[in-house]
Amino acid sequence: MLSAKNITKSYGSLQVLKGVSLDIQQGEIVSIVGSSGAGKSTLLHIIGTLDYPDDGAVYLKDQRVDQLKGKQLAGFRNKHMGFVFQFHHLLPEFTALENVSIPAWLAGKKKRETETNAKKLLELLGLKDRMENKPSALSGGEQQRVAVARALINNPDIVFADEPTGNLDSENARELHKLFVHLRNTLKQTFLIVTHNEELAQMSDRILHMKDGRMI
Repeated sequence: MLSAKNITKSYGSLQVLKGVSLDIQQGEIVSIVGSSGAGKSTLLHIIGTLDYPDDGAVYLKDQRVDQLKGKQLAGFRNKHMGFVFQFHHLLPEFTALENVSIPAWLAGKKKRETETNAKKLLELLGLKDRMENKPSALSGGEQQRVAVARALINNPDIVFADEPTGNLDSENARELHKLFVHLRNTLKQTFLIVTHNEELAQMSDRILHMKDGRMI
């Protein structure tokens, strides 16, 4: 479903990625692990169209995505990709329900339909009674689950997660791990995760190891 071929990336004289390739099937949870500076997040950002490779190609469902630009890129990303980061990046002035709904509104979906879908996701993620709360009234684990719901609202082909448990305590991190597996099992959701968390990596279907800008 997703394929990256011979991705290279340099920043100045520093070559961060040195010809990285990978393939991910629909419904897989794949984790990328490696020491800091191995190139994991850079690779995730390139595959997720948040950055461009110097060379190589990225395909999602036979669409070459690394050549998309501007509004075409933004529209494709919003429709086909979801993102969960270490810091949840929720908008503080909006409720949980509104934060989850924003990507669907940006995609031009109807308000009532969007809110119905957002409520279903929040309920699925155990936040039925927290929908009208703003982020400041939610715990760290609850905020991250809102971010996961937001990533799922447009029914993306794949969710990219960059250190999603990095800002959580061990109990909330464990719950997020279980949540990803549950979403894969119930929604057939595909995940590509960059993590230092060995427990999260071990719950994945596959673990890819990076070192010095290469897959090993």
